[in-house]
Amino acid sequence: MAKGYTKHKFTPLTEDEIKEKYKDIQDELKEVLEWEKEEEAKLVDKNSSPQRKGAAKRALRKVARRINTVKGQIIYWKLRIAGESHFKASIEMNEYWANCNEKESSE
Repeated sequence: MAKGYTKHKFTPLTEDEIKEKYKDIQDELKEVLEWEKEEEAKLVDKNSSPQRKGAAKRALRKVARRINTVKGQIIYWKLRIAGESHFKASIEMNEYWANCNEKESSE
């Protein structure tokens, strides 16, 4: 009879590591919001060429998707800090992403 796993494949994250990941994802949200401001500025700029404005419009769609992704990760890490399991936090994060996808497809 084959033996199963006797230990976790990966060691669980410590509280400090979870808090660090939460800080990192908040920093990433700031970066993404700056990216959004830069792309919006390109649309408003009078000296922007039509190609540049088109590229900015496409980039804004990517920015919106990335903001949703990062906000989902923030939900995940916030729940992990609160003591929830990876399983429950993942479910909450995926439900948030599903709601975002529904809103996006209905527009």
